[in-house]
Amino acid sequence: MQGNLWKVVAGTTKRNLKYNQRIITLLQGRAYSTTHDADIVVIGSGPGGYVAAIKAAQLGMKTVCIEKNPTLGGTCLNVGCIPSKALLNNSHYYHMAHSGDLASRGIEVSGVTLNLVSLMGQKEKAVKALTGGIVQLFKKNKVTLVNGHGKITGVNQVTALKEDGSTEVVNTKNILIATGSEVTPFPGIEVRVKKFIRSFRFTEI
Repeated sequence: MQGNLWKVVAGTTKRNLKYNQRIITLLQGRAYSTTHDADIVVIGSGPGGYVAAIKAAQLGMKTVCIEKNPTLGGTCLNVGCIPSKALLNNSHYYHMAHSGDLASRGIEVSGVTLNLVSLMGQKEKAVKALTGGIVQLFKKNKVTLVNGHGKITGVNQVTALKEDGSTEVVNTKNILIATGSEVTPFPGIEVRVKKFIRSFRFTEI
C-alpha cells in the first residue's frame, strides 16, 4: 500500500509535495487498522468463550473471537486443568510401579525410574493436541479468530490491541465477555516467587 501511495505523489510539484506527504501519513496510519463486521464478538477463548463462539456460529451468526494469548483454550487447557491432569495421571502410573502396587496385581517390573523430561513432554503434547483441536473447530465452524487484547471501545465495537501496536476494529451487534479471572493480591503483601509458586507456574517446573 505504501508503494502505491508514493507513486501517486511521484508526479506532484514541490508546492503540493508537503501537502501530499501529510495525506500519506494519515493514510499510512489507517493502513495499520483493519475493520470487521460481526453478529457477535466473543472476548476470550477459554472453556466458556470458545464453546460459546462455536455454538453461535453453528446457529448461523457471523462470529469473531478475540484472544490475547498465542494459543486457544485459556487457563484450563494451557496451564490449568489439562496439564495438571496429564501430570497427575502419569505420576500415578509411576507411583503404582514404584510402590509395589503393580506387583501386588501380578505385574512385576524392576529398575523403575522417572524421566522428567519425557513426563513433561507428554504433558505438552496433550496440551498442544487439545488447543490445536479448538483451532480446527473454529475453522470448521467458520469462527473468525483475531489475536490481540480485546477492549470494548464503543456501544457495538470491540478493538483488538496487538503486540506490534496495530489494531483490529470489529463492529458487532452483540458482545460476549468471557475473559475469565485473575488472582487479586492482598494489599501490602508481596508474594515472593522463590518461596511461593502460583498455579500457572506449577505445571512448568
